[in-house]
Amino acid sequence: MQNRLSFLFIGDIIGKAGRNALSREMRELKEKYNPDLIIANGENLAGGFGMTKSTVDAVFASGVDILTSGNHIWDNKEFAELLKDERIMRPLNYHPSLPGRGYNIFRVKDIEVCVANLCGRIFMQPLDCPFRKMDELLEKIKTKIVIVDFHAEATAEKQAFAYYLDGRVSAVIGTHTHCQTADERILKNKTAFITDVGLTGSTDSIIGFEPEGAIRRTLLQVSQRFEVAKEMTAVNAVFFQVDAETGEALSIERIFKHAKD
Repeated sequence: MQNRLSFLFIGDIIGKAGRNALSREMRELKEKYNPDLIIANGENLAGGFGMTKSTVDAVFASGVDILTSGNHIWDNKEFAELLKDERIMRPLNYHPSLPGRGYNIFRVKDIEVCVANLCGRIFMQPLDCPFRKMDELLEKIKTKIVIVDFHAEATAEKQAFAYYLDGRVSAVIGTHTHCQTADERILKNKTAFITDVGLTGSTDSIIGFEPEGAIRRTLLQVSQRFEVAKEMTAVNAVFFQVDAETGEALSIERIFKHAKD
């Protein structure tokens, strides 16, 4: 049996600019890192809000294997049909009557890998407790390798979640805030962690969107239309390796790659 598996986790893909940046850079990323599985957060694929079939198809065609999501998965009316695809996750701690799945188990080189997706609750919706939902999931499954996309706003909640799961999952990858943090590390019980993997899209932006809308909303305290920014795109990601027999993380590397024009 192969003694390790390699994973590439791509930060929240923001609109067409993010999709195009990923498409341009994927070949070099695959050549450099040779990952066994590529996961990306896709809740902002379609104009920054939700997913559509065409945007999902484009990202899968670029080489992504699995899409995770977050609170914006429900923004587009196509979500019910899209979530029938076993490669697309919605957060586990939404009500179980909603379409889709919060985790799935995939076979990667004849090794089982569980990918789970949960939302935080601080400054977000009052969903079921993600800590308890992960306890329930880990009691249910026997998979050694477990990768978690924790889609949350608060830094402290993300870090608490990672430490709570340290030694019980292979990796906790933070998403949602679209700002890559410089704290990638392996915790003492061998769980790989980063507070936020960042975005794939425009870096000349406010969290992937044209600055004007965000500035006006902050100044005026009323809703504004957000437009996806297009300039100076980049791919934010992490590459990590996991022991195939124990599920322990062996390494983690943060990636910030400017996209070619």
